[in-house]
Amino acid sequence: MPIMKYRPWWPDDFEDFDKNFGELSQAFGQAKGFVPAIDVYQDKDSVTVETPLPGIDPEKVDISIENDVLTIKGESEQKKEVDEKEYYRKEVRAGSFFRSVALPTHVIGDKAEASYDNGILKIVIPKAPESKPKTIKVKMLKDNPLANGKK
Repeated sequence: MPIMKYRPWWPDDFEDFDKNFGELSQAFGQAKGFVPAIDVYQDKDSVTVETPLPGIDPEKVDISIENDVLTIKGESEQKKEVDEKEYYRKEVRAGSFFRSVALPTHVIGDKAEASYDNGILKIVIPKAPESKPKTIKVKMLKDNPLANGKK
């Protein structure tokens, strides 16, 4: 029986991972681009989504909310200052991007607000009234023995 070289699932470095993932996405017919990282958090009134999009014109970013799913898409322009074959290392991503995420609760998408500051896109979406926590007061009925102080 031949000896097989041990290959862990996780690649030795991220370059191999990026290369393999890029080849995989091309095999499925996806265009070159990138998927931005996101943070999603909530408080009692709203859900907030933040994503770093440095160097991207916020006017060219499309944001939509449908059925409590947030979608962010757009495109970053690649500056062709150096011919592709003369790069020593190329890690800055360019091209189209697309990210879709299911929100943790029902929201009012029509009232969402987006801002862009220092390369961070921040989207604040108010929660729908039925998804906010409610306090329910228990009513005592008159014929209840505990209501009259009797046991």
